[in-house]
Amino acid sequence: MAKYLVIVESPAKVKTIKKFLGKNYEVLASNGHVRDLPKSTLGIDIDGDFEPKYITIRGKGDVLAKLRKEVKKAERIYLATDPDREGEAISWHLCHALKLEGKDVKRISFNEITKSAVKASLKNPREIDMDLVDAQQARRALDRMVGYKISPLLWAKVKRGLSAGRVQSVALRIVCDREEEINAFIPEEYWSLEASILPEGEKKPIVAKLVEKNGEKISVSSQAEMDAILKDLEGCEFKVQSVKKGERRQKAPIPFTTSTLQQEASKALNFPIQKTMRIAQQLYEGVDIKGEGTVGLITYLRTDSTRISEEADAAAHAFIAEHYGKEFETESVASAKSSGKIQDAHEAIRPSDINRIPSEIKDSLSRDQFRLYQLIWKRFAASRMANALYETTTVKISAREYTFSVATSRLVFEGFKLVYVEADEEKTGKQAVLKAMDESTKLSFVEFDPKQHFTQPPAHYTEASLVKALEELGVGRPSTYSPTITTIIARRYLTKEQKNLYVTEIGEVVNNIMKESFPTIVDENFTANMESLLDGVAEGNVNWKMVVSNFYPDLESAVEKAEKELEKIKIEDEVTEELCDECGRNMVVKYGPHGKFLACPGFPECKNTKPYYEKIGQCCPNCGKDIVIKRTRKGRKYYGCIDNPTCEYMSWNKPSQEEK
Repeated sequence: MAKYLVIVESPAKVKTIKKFLGKNYEVLASNGHVRDLPKSTLGIDIDGDFEPKYITIRGKGDVLAKLRKEVKKAERIYLATDPDREGEAISWHLCHALKLEGKDVKRISFNEITKSAVKASLKNPREIDMDLVDAQQARRALDRMVGYKISPLLWAKVKRGLSAGRVQSVALRIVCDREEEINAFIPEEYWSLEASILPEGEKKPIVAKLVEKNGEKISVSSQAEMDAILKDLEGCEFKVQSVKKGERRQKAPIPFTTSTLQQEASKALNFPIQKTMRIAQQLYEGVDIKGEGTVGLITYLRTDSTRISEEADAAAHAFIAEHYGKEFETESVASAKSSGKIQDAHEAIRPSDINRIPSEIKDSLSRDQFRLYQLIWKRFAASRMANALYETTTVKISAREYTFSVATSRLVFEGFKLVYVEADEEKTGKQAVLKAMDESTKLSFVEFDPKQHFTQPPAHYTEASLVKALEELGVGRPSTYSPTITTIIARRYLTKEQKNLYVTEIGEVVNNIMKESFPTIVDENFTANMESLLDGVAEGNVNWKMVVSNFYPDLESAVEKAEKELEKIKIEDEVTEELCDECGRNMVVKYGPHGKFLACPGFPECKNTKPYYEKIGQCCPNCGKDIVIKRTRKGRKYYGCIDNPTCEYMSWNKPSQEEK
């Protein structure tokens, strides 16, 4: 009979951890939270010292019954929920839900699900950290207050189904502010001039860019100015002014945090951040590897620390020396700039064992699991490798009072680049190499290439760049980036086209209401300061109820004022070209529980509805009508003719232009 009970959050971890422990241990999962605030009410006693009113989550009765049965048999209970504030709170809730007072209960946590890490945690059990629990309670209470006080106001003034969130409202504002910048942007004209010049004895000309006039940086803002420069340069002689050689070191990257993993997976793998977190969770919880069984492949995925354990660091250095050579080992490891916001409780995201090479376990992983694991593995290996070394050459060429410049670099020692190149760098391509030149090298002019340019507005946010902005501003924490952005897209405040995020009409309306009536909540500095207060609670320096009690009165008065002063806003439905079969009106796009559908605007007189299909801009190869995106009953996407079932054309893959 099992003497010890280990309770984890996820059923996926049960199999992995059970394998590491003997027959004396029973491992069960709580399936996440077991208690929460009620959905029907605020759930916080405003008049009773802001005490939360927790209830058992609906549907958790069977899980708790099974856990209680095992609790009675166990001599000791180990609470092994995730190693963060949320996990600490789940352990605390389990103590209450399972009535564990008076029993031998210990909290254990591990940063990776490996045999050594799990066994080490059992040797070092501890009590539940109530500071971490209180930090989570404070966040939950603040988010509940904002959501339950402001959302009904949006329902009344705009439309039902809208919501406001403490962090999501700030994220929405950041995107809206960028859209305003883009819309207000006035492009400015500027010109560049490149000269193709052939060095003596060479077959290919080099391309030098105009940079100075009379030794000072030059800027050209009109065609007239460019024409004047070209006239000055007519028939002039080009001479080598100086040749400067040097070297440049490119530092090895630091290991991934949650934010940088989300950003790089978006750029390199084209993963939405929600997908990145889902697959990373699978890699952390455990994957069945041939010959090994179920093992956790990476460390905990919600972290803003770049710290690496001494054991993992030593293993990485040994691996690099053995597989690539001692010269590829780094002497000093790069570290992130300290922002004061980092909680160093965790390590960076890294493989749990660097000797588990991606290519060797590829057959045990899905395609997406392999691609993300390989990205994490390469980044970690690169972080423990030597810097890359470039030989640089800069040639300055004079033509009368003007100076042209051409600079190139040549990789002379790969260092970490032998293993890992960032997605942004891969797209830049290779530079031409300058052959040996000096001040005596004769040059022949070939041609000028003047180009007109216009300054570009700031780029639209993508999911990756929005995560970066939230992190830099100190808004949210690693566990909140993905759900925050997923929520504002699901609420249709933002829409995603390709990778870019655009604000919808509803998003603009909600943002304007929040800015007008709740400026503090959407103020990024206020929200970042609130995150710092929550960190203070987690560190035991701030009382969590003080944070909540200071926040609530201002929120309450702002809501009361907004209820009186805000006018009702009507959001017009999107009108389509599709005609109603029953009354002939142009149908409009509506949103239901399962997404978009077409409805007659004559409701309730006319109740006709139709499915909404997104056209892809291509014609059916069979009948010439539009091809649209459809889904099977199980939700798999496919491409079919809009005239189905009359036309039976369908394809799992997006049709190419040639099929038309």
